[in-house]
Amino acid sequence: MISDKLVLRLSTSITSRRGTIFNVRQNEFQNSQDNVSVRGQLLLRATDNLDLTLYGDYNRQDPICCVQYYARVGTTQRPLSRQYAALAAAFNYTVPSTNPFDRVTDVDSPLRALRELGGGSLLANWNLGGSTLTSVSAYRFWHWTPSNDRDFIGLPITTVSANPSQQSQFTQEVRLASNGTNTLDYVVGAFYFYQKIDTQGLQVQGTAASRFLLNPTTANANNPAVLNTLTARNTIGFTNTSAAVFGKLTWHVTEKLAIAPGIRVNYDEKSGSFVSLVTTGTGSTILNADQRGVLAPQRYQPRFDDWNVSGDITASYQFTGDVLGYATYARSNKSGGINLSGLPLDGANNPILASATVKPERVNHFELGLKTQFLDRRATVNFSAFWTDIEDYQATVTNGQLGVLRGYLANAGEVRTRGIEIDSAFRPTSRISLYANGAYTDARYVRFTDAPCPPELAGGATATATNPASPAATPGGFSPPNCNISGQRLPGVSEWAFSYGAEYSVPERIMGADSQFYIGYDGSYRSNFSSNPSRSFYTDVAGYAISNFRIWVKARDKWNAFAWVRNAFDQNYFDLLALQAGNTGLVVGQPGDPRTFGFTVSKSF
Repeated sequence: MISDKLVLRLSTSITSRRGTIFNVRQNEFQNSQDNVSVRGQLLLRATDNLDLTLYGDYNRQDPICCVQYYARVGTTQRPLSRQYAALAAAFNYTVPSTNPFDRVTDVDSPLRALRELGGGSLLANWNLGGSTLTSVSAYRFWHWTPSNDRDFIGLPITTVSANPSQQSQFTQEVRLASNGTNTLDYVVGAFYFYQKIDTQGLQVQGTAASRFLLNPTTANANNPAVLNTLTARNTIGFTNTSAAVFGKLTWHVTEKLAIAPGIRVNYDEKSGSFVSLVTTGTGSTILNADQRGVLAPQRYQPRFDDWNVSGDITASYQFTGDVLGYATYARSNKSGGINLSGLPLDGANNPILASATVKPERVNHFELGLKTQFLDRRATVNFSAFWTDIEDYQATVTNGQLGVLRGYLANAGEVRTRGIEIDSAFRPTSRISLYANGAYTDARYVRFTDAPCPPELAGGATATATNPASPAATPGGFSPPNCNISGQRLPGVSEWAFSYGAEYSVPERIMGADSQFYIGYDGSYRSNFSSNPSRSFYTDVAGYAISNFRIWVKARDKWNAFAWVRNAFDQNYFDLLALQAGNTGLVVGQPGDPRTFGFTVSKSF
């Protein structure tokens, strides 16, 4: 505190961790952490009814990250000579280990994931007596300088894959809210958002690209010069403007019953430019058909704009002082958008412009809940059940073009998510606290009839009436042009998820200071989930449980010391599984962290 009217708070943190994956080719540990952050807050009580708060922060994250590498191999419908085993054998290549939990790799492109982000905001609260006028003005930036190995192995197929981006945004919100509890409480306001992103993409193919990406029956497949140093330089610009007015009313019908409707009217406008200049190893922009099939020049300027109205209504009832029930219905929208990572190609290797824009999602959400406390408020149990229907669900799908390594957004027909959640906490004594949370989620495509096929049904010649689709995993078979995955589970969602833990505290005197000693346990479990938009038995991630332990000393002179171990039982699990481009059958993964231990020290002044 500087004075009665001026308060300053500063904080900083430094995080460092050695990588968990060893790269035998680059002789370094990868997936490391190297983070520094600084935050500041200045509060000015300008008058008795006006507060001004200035916030600022800067973060720099410079890890050697994030490597994905060999996890397993599955059979696709490519001819056997074009699947991973034969392609690797053509170079006499083997990965350092076929067990991903040996945590070794030989990816040959340097990895980088430098991020600089930060910004500032000014919050003003002006108490007008019966209401408060609030203004929030904010600016943020995000600079991203990545470098990846997008073929995921130690062969020079794609030697450079980088998309450095610079993002800046400005937001302004003004709202007026009633003070205290009246028969009618309200919030009304307006919001403005402007964002700009500039990206400079670079992709370079290597000497192994021709053999890996082209049909081996063609002469070009055996000529490394055809694709070696084939380079795409992408210049990408994006602007996003959004504006809204909103209001929320809470009607206290009785002391126990409240009804709260809300509405938001929103306008979104997005525009962009994508220019991809592709040159051969000699610097020429004249490409043959094989080169265009791997990296095709593209130029397009997508635009999207849309008005939408969202609203919700919640009814709540206070059955007793410790039991509250509620019901909610919400109709909302997720903004549509534009694709700026390159578009899929048609049979003539021209971009399909219809896929440049994505329609908005329309969401209907229903929820019932109960919040309770009992045993003299030493126990809390909250329960909720929900059902969400999403029309025109925005799904990330895989680009079938061989050399394109990123997906793009497309609209699935309809998605449904439903489930139940239970949160509970219990404090039997002043020294012991327990918690347990659980969720069951049933998330599925209701209708997605033209989805990209999973790898076991992809890679072959396109099926026709004369040559119908072959059974899954038939080398040299015929592949459907798309697949109906209606009824399948959504990617990334586990049906069952639990978190649980306990903490025990003891007052102590340490070095003459009154202190508190804590020992704690935190655990989590999730069941298996799909890691691919179209579910595949190659990319299902098995369920797993993680246990973490911590010891914590908190002294009254404002210092804290933690010692902790995460994944204490060294559980092997994947954060995600993905596919190598081109339906080679190689499945790559990013394993979760192994057993990790460390310490944290903090001090307040």
